[in-house]
Amino acid sequence: MSSLIQIKHKELVSCVGWTTADELYSCSEDHQIMKWNLLTCETTQVVKLPDDIYPIDLHWFPKSVGGKRQAQAESFVLTSSDGKFHLISKSGRVEKSVEAHCGAVLAGRWNYDGTALVTVGEDGQIKIWSKSGMLRSTLAQQGTPIYSVAWGPDSEKILYTSGKQLIIKPLQPNAKILQWKAHDGIILKVDWNSVNDLILSGGEDCKYKVWDSYGQLLYSSQSHEYPITSVAWTLDGELFAVGSFHTLRLCDKTGWSYALEKPNTGSLFNIAWSMDGTQLAGACGNGHVIFAHVVEQRWVWKNFEITLTKRRTMEVRNVLNDAVDLLEFRDRVIKASLNYGHLVVSTSLQCYIFSTKNWNTPLIFDLKEGTVSLISQAERHFLLVDGGGIYLYSYEGRLLSSPKFPGMRTDILNAQTVSLSNDTLAVRDKSDEKEIWNEQPGHRTGKGTTSLAGGG
Repeated sequence: MSSLIQIKHKELVSCVGWTTADELYSCSEDHQIMKWNLLTCETTQVVKLPDDIYPIDLHWFPKSVGGKRQAQAESFVLTSSDGKFHLISKSGRVEKSVEAHCGAVLAGRWNYDGTALVTVGEDGQIKIWSKSGMLRSTLAQQGTPIYSVAWGPDSEKILYTSGKQLIIKPLQPNAKILQWKAHDGIILKVDWNSVNDLILSGGEDCKYKVWDSYGQLLYSSQSHEYPITSVAWTLDGELFAVGSFHTLRLCDKTGWSYALEKPNTGSLFNIAWSMDGTQLAGACGNGHVIFAHVVEQRWVWKNFEITLTKRRTMEVRNVLNDAVDLLEFRDRVIKASLNYGHLVVSTSLQCYIFSTKNWNTPLIFDLKEGTVSLISQAERHFLLVDGGGIYLYSYEGRLLSSPKFPGMRTDILNAQTVSLSNDTLAVRDKSDEKEIWNEQPGHRTGKGTTSLAGGG
């Protein structure tokens, strides 16, 4: 992981959020909202908030659901210390301010399809709001502040902190609540990944932990020197980042630590991953915003070992004769897969198909969206998944089909829920996990044996 620190704010930076894979908004106690463009390296002030608004949390409205762009996607919710949350447009205009809690609103999160907003506060209350800011319900009320909240993968449960306890509460009344002691100190941050269904927590006991959604402990870190102030999953659930005082750590989903940075930033109060999972931003206690990107990923197939050495460069090594080829890309590498004699690489704008017999002349085609979240290969063709849909391509770069099924959510598809063979594509349906959508070329059927019309 390599990092870069930028100073533009005069006070503590409380929260950050990505609008695209290369554009970030940051909010600070200096009342400024700044916009960072990582392609042009420009930083501009979006708006100076009123002096009585001290920002605490920021969350962008979901960009698309089931491949359809959301009308409200160019806006975000900002929670603040005066008990309000604010709905703010991308241009910085405050569209609505809502009195929400007694004391600070400590966190605010949209659910996955943008139909509901949850806020939690110093007053120990959890409230659910409509997307226009109308109060729907008060989900819970307790005597201690709730520092962090996350939606469950199906948007039907809420995970929140209660002192040293973690609580999962379903939205439906009278459903069973799950509660367990998770840390030996107050829990400061949680995150729940929609792909792997795993929960992250960090707290004042200076530890971070990984849990399954039944409250079973999967990993606990050693004690750090300082409290864990931020945790965040990548969208695909393969990696997570942990922030503490002068500390940024990168881990895989089992808790194994890949990298440790010691930036001179004070505490990292908030970490946000870009949508493509290649880089993160951190909100720092000393007014800095830190950017870090993931490098040194590896892919192995037969006698070939491929390493992402820089953001736009791969090194191919043939272990039989130690021959080395360098692959240079115009844009940042986002996903790659090596199998069946082919390397498939998606960058932020294009897809490259290399044959392992010839690394010099890849097939290249443009992508509609740059946020490819999954590449799955079979012997005769491969699959790309992005925010807009599922696409089946031949190794000659020809689009064979773009299957769809009712209620499809491409943001939660992963290697465990999608399987591809030479004649069939199978997708596990998240809305009913006993059902498989199974698609074969040339015929369509219903659930259980469903065709997505693919080429062989």
